[in-house]
Amino acid sequence: MKEWTREIEINAPIDQVWKLFDGSLEDMRKVMPNVVENTLVKETENFVGTVYRQKYREGKRVQEYDVETLEYQNDEDYKRVKVGFNLANVFEITATYELKKIDDNKTHFRYTTTNNPLKWFVKILVKLANSDKVVVQFVERVKKVAEAEVAVTE
Repeated sequence: MKEWTREIEINAPIDQVWKLFDGSLEDMRKVMPNVVENTLVKETENFVGTVYRQKYREGKRVQEYDVETLEYQNDEDYKRVKVGFNLANVFEITATYELKKIDDNKTHFRYTTTNNPLKWFVKILVKLANSDKVVVQFVERVKKVAEAEVAVTE
């Protein structure tokens, strides 16, 4: 299993950043533009165990999978959501979005993702893949989008 973590400071209030992960499909697509659908399948009272059916466009292909909320915390100064999904019976993937309030206009963002290959031949490819380029690009996109939205509301 591979794990990547990136952290960044964002010049935006914690709630502004949080809505990119805990809001509408429209907000989610600002940082995950390839997600074309996110439909509630099962809702739980404390959010852990909630399942969404998500459709993701990769080129011309659209893949569909169920995303389960594995951890959820939504406090005033600290917010965290961890989701997991199985992609085409080839990968088990988790993504954790963690936010800590630095002050009223600054948020510390930590993104951690894991990729567990389920097929032996894919395990070899994953071991060879060392690039964290996608993770770096995602963290930078979150910062750019959150800070741009703050500029619009000012």
